[in-house]
Amino acid sequence: MSGRGAVREGDTVEDFALPDETGTTRTLTALLAEGPVVLFFYPAALTPGCTAEACHFRDLAAEFAALGARPVGISGDTVDRQREFTGRHGLGMPLLSDPEGAVRERFGVRRGLTLAPTRRATFVIAQDRTVLAVVRSELRMNTHADRALAVLRAHRA
Repeated sequence: MSGRGAVREGDTVEDFALPDETGTTRTLTALLAEGPVVLFFYPAALTPGCTAEACHFRDLAAEFAALGARPVGISGDTVDRQREFTGRHGLGMPLLSDPEGAVRERFGVRRGLTLAPTRRATFVIAQDRTVLAVVRSELRMNTHADRALAVLRAHRA
């Protein structure tokens, strides 16, 4: 994965480590150990759009599990804010905290704006760290989970 520009389909992503909503450090390698990862970046926990997007991933959890995949959210929010987000909405998936923006920068989704420092984008990552697809939509919240499922189904067939 190059240091500049956004991660694209076909790229291989490097490992990273970030704390989840419980403060436990998670690595991409460990997350991929059991199957593909659907890494969705969102601007801010507990905002209406991000809540709708995360809840749609939650509502499709059984479909992701049936494909051996797991959604993982990531934003610049603190561990405490991520804990509140998952607790309030019963999200049941890891929510990673990237307050310094290092991982967001690597994936090309960090923006300079302080109100919305993260672009809404989803990366479907195979177990060998190859990006199978990238979903970018700032306004269509359900598109992220729906397209990720379609990609996972196509790659499994």
